[in-house]
Amino acid sequence: MKIAHEAPVSIFNAIQRLTDYDYALVHLFESNPIYWNHFRDAVINGREVLLDNSIFELGTAFDSDKYYHWIKKLIPTWYIIPDVLEDCDGTLRNLDNWQSKYKLEGTGIKSIGVIQGKNYDEMVRCYKEVEPRVDKVAISFDYSYYIESTKNLEPMNKFAAWMFGRQKFISMMLSDGIINKNKPHHLLGCGLPQEFIAYRGYDWIDSVDTSNPIVHGINYVRYGTNGLTNKISTKLIEYISEDISVEQLKDIEHNIKMFRSFCN
Repeated sequence: MKIAHEAPVSIFNAIQRLTDYDYALVHLFESNPIYWNHFRDAVINGREVLLDNSIFELGTAFDSDKYYHWIKKLIPTWYIIPDVLEDCDGTLRNLDNWQSKYKLEGTGIKSIGVIQGKNYDEMVRCYKEVEPRVDKVAISFDYSYYIESTKNLEPMNKFAAWMFGRQKFISMMLSDGIINKNKPHHLLGCGLPQEFIAYRGYDWIDSVDTSNPIVHGINYVRYGTNGLTNKISTKLIEYISEDISVEQLKDIEHNIKMFRSFCN
């Protein structure tokens, strides 16, 4: 499982040395030239780069015309097709519109489709529609369905519910024969880092991205051997231009090492 961690620009190079590929948020390209330059250089140097449509940060996907412009300018390895949070039909409409209007054939750039929905049936329907039309399928960490699906379990905070909910969802999809194991999959973010212990040996899960080790390290929180029981909810974007101290970096590096041990 390849791992990427979003990080403040001040420690981008240090974190890049500890990760397998780079994960870019498109909406920062216009406002932060240093951020843009890091990813342009990564592509030039042959680094694998995944470009996100910034829906998690913005609430809605980045403007499609501008997004297409940045995709063609950066030439990332992967890009995430604009989706609609927890909306299967909206996500499928976006997929139709994107693939009919924006052409990237011949560029070598590969597409990622995110599945969305409000319940298991909607998410399965979305998966079945999206999977044949993209190069990789992404599954997010924070669907409200996960909380609903874990209500029968012992009481837990929402971060644990997200963790167990995605584990349960993936297990159900496998049991129902929905997952195409011949296609790579991506896991978007995480609630608690120890979640990924459950996916060891799933070679069809190709990649994961999360700022979790970075955000907690910035706040001087170190992972334990069993991970975390709670999560700092601040998004990495809030720290993107922050200078990081030596002590913070040590905590970040510790968390990155622990995160990798959970995955592999």
